[in-house]
Amino acid sequence: MTAAMQALLVALAISVAGNAGMGWAWLQARTAATELRGQRDEARGDASACSDATQDLRDLADQRAAAAKKDQAAAAAKARAHQALAQTILSTPPAVPGDACASAQARVDAWLRGRAAP
Repeated sequence: MTAAMQALLVALAISVAGNAGMGWAWLQARTAATELRGQRDEARGDASACSDATQDLRDLADQRAAAAKKDQAAAAAKARAHQALAQTILSTPPAVPGDACASAQARVDAWLRGRAAP
């Protein structure tokens, strides 16, 4: 075997080894790309489901807010009535001037009579 032939065989062996290495690297890159595409698709699906659930929660919150408006208005009206009653009670002079205890007893008696009336 001549020196030229040996050089060609060495070059051929190096080329085959290089091609095998490149083929292995390409297969690894293809596998990694396939796995990443799967992860990407899964993340998109999860994000879409999260977005849908968030929209459902927003719709539910809007429905509850609309339903609560009536109750809030009724509570505000009741609070205004209670505030007016409190102002009336506070502005009424004592039933027994100079005796806070007797005045309080008279006020409680009047309140109880009002509650007992049908």
